Amino acid sequence: MYKYTDNTQSNFLDFNQPIGLHMNPENRWVKMADAIPWEVFEKKYSRLFKGKNGRVAKPLRLALGSLIIQTKYQYSDRELVEQLTENPYYQYFIGLPGYQEEPPIDASTLVLFRKRLKMDVIMEANEYMLDAVKEKESSDKKDDDHNNPPSGGESNGQDTKQEQFPENKGTLMLDATCAPSNIRYPQDFSLLNEAREKLETIIIRFCKTYGFSRPRMYRRIARKNYLALAKAKKRSTKKIRATIRKQLAFIRRDIGYLENFMQDGYAPTLKESTLLLTISKLYEQ
Repeated sequence: MYKYTDNTQSNFLDFNQPIGLHMNPENRWVKMADAIPWEVFEKKYSRLFKGKNGRVAKPLRLALGSLIIQTKYQYSDRELVEQLTENPYYQYFIGLPGYQEEPPIDASTLVLFRKRLKMDVIMEANEYMLDAVKEKESSDKKDDDHNNPPSGGESNGQDTKQEQFPENKGTLMLDATCAPSNIRYPQDFSLLNEAREKLETIIIRFCKTYGFSRPRMYRRIARKNYLALAKAKKRSTKKIRATIRKQLAFIRRDIGYLENFMQDGYAPTLKESTLLLTISKLYEQ
């Protein structure tokens, strides 16, 4: 069961700070929290809970905010709980009404958060934060241009414009033979093979970083299956479909390995998260 939370923490001034704690309203986590439309995500999140009985689920901002922090810094579940307990800016970001010394969640709760909130939701929230940063940078740039206008008057401006855009002289001739001949035209099985290789690289990185035993990925068999079609002079429709079907099976197995790692509390890097989101969309299509 899910209930809409009473959003008592509407802005930074409503965040209850104990005596002696002075927080900076210009902190990046305060600004990022204000840039995310939590109400939009909460409506989507509430649709996951069909029943009206049982325990009330944790608020969306608490769940999504915790996963965003974990994805950014690759904290384990236990380390993330410690960080949320110690950092008041993190507590503001996840929507707590004020600073508290008790852990806001248990490490086991994060497993449920990851099952309900997929990676595409986290990436969508990141896009809102990036848009806010870009908008601020553009506004700062406009203010700098307004405060520091170009000097020299109209004549200098005309001279500068003439220097930047000189008059056209001569004739431009283009030769199609100058175009590179090694342009890659990816096909379905080629994209799937590349996605599979990137998944294998991420799995190997997980195993080396956290000391896991490397699972069976059948890399040689998958590579041999791809090359059998890539080097074939004639590619029948039946053979292409069979290769695509096998490559999809390899990708499905690799994604399952990574999902098991993340459910155990091991987060991918931000670059890997973006790559996993792209591969997931490719697999769905």
